[in-house]
Amino acid sequence: MNLKELKFLWYSDLYRYTGKTNKKLLVKNLLSNPGFKYTFYMRLCKYLKSKDSFIASKLAFKIFHIILRHYEYKFGIQIPYYTQIAGGFYIGHFGCIVVNGSAVIGSNCNISHGVTLGQSNRGKYKGYPTLGNNVYIGPGAKVIGGLNIGNNVAIGANSVVTKDIPDNAVVVGIPGKVISFEGSDGYVNRTDYEKIIC
Repeated sequence: MNLKELKFLWYSDLYRYTGKTNKKLLVKNLLSNPGFKYTFYMRLCKYLKSKDSFIASKLAFKIFHIILRHYEYKFGIQIPYYTQIAGGFYIGHFGCIVVNGSAVIGSNCNISHGVTLGQSNRGKYKGYPTLGNNVYIGPGAKVIGGLNIGNNVAIGANSVVTKDIPDNAVVVGIPGKVISFEGSDGYVNRTDYEKIIC
């Protein structure tokens, strides 16, 4: 990851919260918005770790990783810095969020409080989840195992998803079942940042 890519990720995340991108808003949200604050330091740690050939970067990584761990405990968000997460990541409400570091999250994902993206150790879906673009995950939902969640999917509150989900599906229940193909439209907003940031 280079500095330009890091800035794009920061500002794409910021745009999902505010609908705007400027330095003043970035600082304001870094000071006051728990979800944005966590992802800011998470992405910074990933960037610094990729530059680990320089002593200054190694020292900076250790400092900012301590800060990230502090916010992990303070906000109840456990997303490792090395998790593969595309731009436009949005944490609606913090608390009890656990994401396995091997999970893959596409662009414009909304994660609510109480969400788990977890590992399964056996069976057909052994492994970690892969989420497509424009995915909404409601409060308390669990996505477990090496399954694929398609693009534009909405997963309802407290659902437990243990099987692949096709594009544009709406999933509810335990176990999660597809009830329609109306997708995540209306749940995932402010996704047009490419034309503003680039």
